Amino acid sequence: MYVMTTATAPLLASAPAPVWARRVAHAIALCAVPSGLWRIAMASGVHVGYSDQALRDVFDIPGWGIAYVVGLSVLAELAAMFPLLLVNDRWRPLHPRVLAPLAWTASGVLVLVALWQLVVAFTVESQTYMSSATAQAVWGVAFAPLFAIPALMTAVTWSYTKRHRARPWTRRR
Repeated sequence: MYVMTTATAPLLASAPAPVWARRVAHAIALCAVPSGLWRIAMASGVHVGYSDQALRDVFDIPGWGIAYVVGLSVLAELAAMFPLLLVNDRWRPLHPRVLAPLAWTASGVLVLVALWQLVVAFTVESQTYMSSATAQAVWGVAFAPLFAIPALMTAVTWSYTKRHRARPWTRRR
């Protein structure tokens, strides 16, 4: 009796991801790097524009805030690598019927998060912790690439959905 498992199942073929979608997926992963490095610098004690008192009282640095800030940086970078699954033609951990809705959901959540972050960035309270206009400018440059992610993610998701709807799944020989 022959039992088909995921290890013995034939690979399914689909249209390859276009070059632009691959580049955009990699760009998404790179968009998270500047803010992550900024957070890690903050956790390492590098002066990033916050006073020592603000670091202690608001962010609990030094203390548990270091683990939170570094963990947030790692989590953000891992999440930014999710679109690479949408352009990978060799490794598919999830079926397209599962991955496509998950990607659309992620795109929608990213749009909402970006809008919320704009509100937070421009509130008076969030700006009072920075010690200078230069520090605010550096912070803005480090976090600005994150605002490109929702649009880029939507483009990669659209490409993925189009490829997997346009061509029915066939067995690769």
